[in-house]
Amino acid sequence: MKGDRILKSHLGERGNSRDKKTENQGFASTARGLASSAWTTASPIDTIARMFKSLLAALCLIGTLLAADLPSKKYLNLAAIKTMVAGAEAEAKRQNVSVTIVIVDENATLLFLEKGDGVSINTEEWAQKKARHAALYGSPSKEAADQVKSGNTAALSYPNFFPGQGGLPIKIDGQTIGAIAASGAKSEVDEAIAQAGIDALLKK
Repeated sequence: MKGDRILKSHLGERGNSRDKKTENQGFASTARGLASSAWTTASPIDTIARMFKSLLAALCLIGTLLAADLPSKKYLNLAAIKTMVAGAEAEAKRQNVSVTIVIVDENATLLFLEKGDGVSINTEEWAQKKARHAALYGSPSKEAADQVKSGNTAALSYPNFFPGQGGLPIKIDGQTIGAIAASGAKSEVDEAIAQAGIDALLKK
């Protein structure tokens, strides 16, 4: 009897183990069935479509953030340069003078240079110096001349400082985006020609 109980006990343990194994196999089969059903429901096309929509939304968000962070900046394009040159040339013709006209950007980089007929070759350098001063200091080159006349000769050692009337900064919304200068006529006429170029741009 004792031996029978031991045998039955061992058989009971094995029976429980077999039942658990069968139960686990049932769960696994059910899980495979669900996975197969999910794969059948979510086709590759649907999956790609969802991924594409998510990527598109992310790109739109990034574009919005970049647009919000980056300020817009005005600059002198070719059309603006041509407009100013036409205005300056018209004023020079009205004044019956021949001058060299120079236009630079806000960093004093040369954008345009036109030497008038019959004017000295030196006017090319003087016009560039006037324009560079106006662009980098954000003020008419006449102010540099006025400083020197008033006794501030130390200003002559400043970088790109040039005391010669005829260069004007080009300002849009209070921001200097470049400068225009003329050289070859009287100083006040040079400045009037440069001003005519700026007026043509602002009236456009």
